[in-house]
Amino acid sequence: MKVLVVEDEEQLADAVRRGLEAEGIAVDVMRDGVDGLWAATESAYDAVVLDLMLPGLSGRDVLVSLRERGVWTPVLVLTARDGDDVQVSLFDRGADDFLAKPFSFDVLLARLRALVRRGAPERPVVLAAGDLRLEPARRRVTRGGVEIALTPREYGVLELLLRRGGDVVTKREILDNVWDSAFDGDPNVVEVYISYLRRKVDAPFDRTTILTVRGMGYRVSTDGT
Repeated sequence: MKVLVVEDEEQLADAVRRGLEAEGIAVDVMRDGVDGLWAATESAYDAVVLDLMLPGLSGRDVLVSLRERGVWTPVLVLTARDGDDVQVSLFDRGADDFLAKPFSFDVLLARLRALVRRGAPERPVVLAAGDLRLEPARRRVTRGGVEIALTPREYGVLELLLRRGGDVVTKREILDNVWDSAFDGDPNVVEVYISYLRRKVDAPFDRTTILTVRGMGYRVSTDGT
């Protein structure tokens, strides 16, 4: 695995670099947004750890520039701020995950490994199942032209199911991709969020798009019915 760390706090950047290298991971470190953007576009990385507050070019601008250039390397954003509004803003701009400072190195490592497992497939403009449409670039979900408000976690579950194109997605896969591999809570939380989604994207429209495959997991009906 090869990771790019873009962080201007020297002690933090060095600590992350040493920790990752101790795990056998190759690491490049850039201290500002301009160099970080150059490195991320000129070299191939399995993941990018990107600080939000950077000199030269902010982490948010780096993220937007990468996605506009079609660079889909998974990006884990480091931020001193927390809250749903921050998460939504980052996800809207193409972030794959975020971690609030201060953070545990073990959690950072687990989340990076989860991102790398997912890979970086090119992201389509629209994901759809019948009249249910999800626009990743705008983080917008509609059904029959009616916009549907989802929480970041609900959106993550729906996006994963739609990306699988009707294939079965296990509960463990959902936890690893939408939560992370370090999640040690009740795995039945997935069932709770599937229920939330059905109430929002299916029930009001008299549809049954999100299906349970007994003993296996969940999938979407590709025709949206």
